[in-house]
Amino acid sequence: MEDSIEALVAHVQALSGTLEDLNHLHSLLKQREDSLHSQASQLLPFFEQLDPFKHSLGYLYLLEAASSGTIVREQASEFLVIASNFVDTCSAEQIRLAPDKFISVCKRIKDQVILLQMPIRGIVPLRTAIRKLQSSSERLTSLHPDFLILCLLAKCYKAGLSLLGDDIIEVDQPRDFFLYFYYGGMINIGLKRFQKALECLHNAVTAPMAQLNQMAVEAYKKYILVYLIYNGQVPSLPKYSSSAAQRNLKNYAQPYVDLANSYTSGKFSELESCIETNREKFENDKNLGLVRQVVSSLYKRSIQRLTQTYLTLSLEDIARRVQLQTAKEAEMHVLRMIQDGEIFATINQKDGMVSFLEDPEQYKTCEMVEHIDSSIRRIMTLSKKIRAYDEQISCDPSYLSKIGKERTKFDMDDFDPVPQKFL
Repeated sequence: MEDSIEALVAHVQALSGTLEDLNHLHSLLKQREDSLHSQASQLLPFFEQLDPFKHSLGYLYLLEAASSGTIVREQASEFLVIASNFVDTCSAEQIRLAPDKFISVCKRIKDQVILLQMPIRGIVPLRTAIRKLQSSSERLTSLHPDFLILCLLAKCYKAGLSLLGDDIIEVDQPRDFFLYFYYGGMINIGLKRFQKALECLHNAVTAPMAQLNQMAVEAYKKYILVYLIYNGQVPSLPKYSSSAAQRNLKNYAQPYVDLANSYTSGKFSELESCIETNREKFENDKNLGLVRQVVSSLYKRSIQRLTQTYLTLSLEDIARRVQLQTAKEAEMHVLRMIQDGEIFATINQKDGMVSFLEDPEQYKTCEMVEHIDSSIRRIMTLSKKIRAYDEQISCDPSYLSKIGKERTKFDMDDFDPVPQKFL
C-alpha cells in the first residue's frame, strides 16, 4: 500500500513541469482519488517529499485526501500549519486545474479554525486562497462567504473590506452571492459604514430569486433597521426586485415593518412600545443592538431638525424638545453627532448654549476634487462593462432563442389591421 503511494509521489515529482505533463498527472491523480481517500491516515509523512510550489497539483490532491476524514482537535493545529503554508506558497496555475479540491481544502481550514475558536488564523490564508483562485477580482468564488464569516467571528471587520471593495460581476453559485452580500452588510454595520451596508443588503434583497430564501429574509430585516438608522425611512422595494421578494418579504419580517411604522410616527412612546412587544423576536434574530441604534437615531434626527430652525438653543430646550430625560443626555447626543460629522455646532460650557453652524465643506479642496474624479472614473469604467455585457447577452444563442419563442406568441391576429387610408 505504501509502495503505491510512493509510486504516486514519484509521478508527482516527475510530471509537474510542463502543461502537458500536468494534464497527464491530473489524469493519474483522478484515477487514484478513491485510493488516496482510503489511505488518508498514511499521507502526512509524504508531504515532506513534495514542494508545495513545484508540485502544487499533486500536493493538493494528497492534502485534500488527508483532510477528507475526521480531524480530531489534537491534529487540527498540525493540519492548519501544513494547509496554510500550502495556500501561501502554491502555484495559482496548478491549483486552478483542480479548483474543487482547492476549495475543499480551504473550507477545511475554515472549519478547523472555528473548531479551535481561533477564526483569526484563517483570515489571511483564505484571502490569499481567493486571490489565487480568482481569474479576476470581479469573480465571486465559493470562498468569499467563508472569508467574510471568519472576519465577523474574529471581529476583524476591516480585513473584510479588502474584498468588499471589488466590483462583483461573475457569480458561480447564487447561494454564494446571497451570503457574500449578507455578510458584507454585517461587516459594514460593524464598522458603522451604514451606506455601504445598505448597498450590500440591497443586493441580497433585490437579487433574482424564483422563491424566497432565508438569507434574503435575514438581509431584509437588517435592511429595514439600517435604512431607519441611516435615512429615517424605508422605501418600497424597487420594481426590479423579484416577484417573490415583493410579495412575501414583509410577511416574514412583520415586527420590523411595525418598527418602521412606529419610527415614522416620530413618537418615542410608540417606538418603545413596539420594541418591547417584539423584544424576544429581535433578540432571537440577534438584531437587538441594531434596534437600540434605531432608537438613538430617532433622537439624532430630532436634533438635526432643530438645526434647520434654530441658530442657538440651550441643552435644556434640546432635551425637552427631543424627549430626553436630562440636559446631560442631550449634551452627550450633541457631542457624538458633532464627532461623527452629523451636525456642525459648538457647545458653550458656561451657559449650556448650543450654537448650530453651517457645513464648513466648500467641496473645492484637493481631497474632495480627487474623490469626485475617482468616483467619475469608476462609474465610467462600470458603464463600459455594462455595455459590454449587454452586447454579449444580446448575441447569446440561448437568449436569442428565448426571445424568438416569446415573439411567436404574438401572431398577426393580435394586432389591428392597417387602416385603409394608410394603404
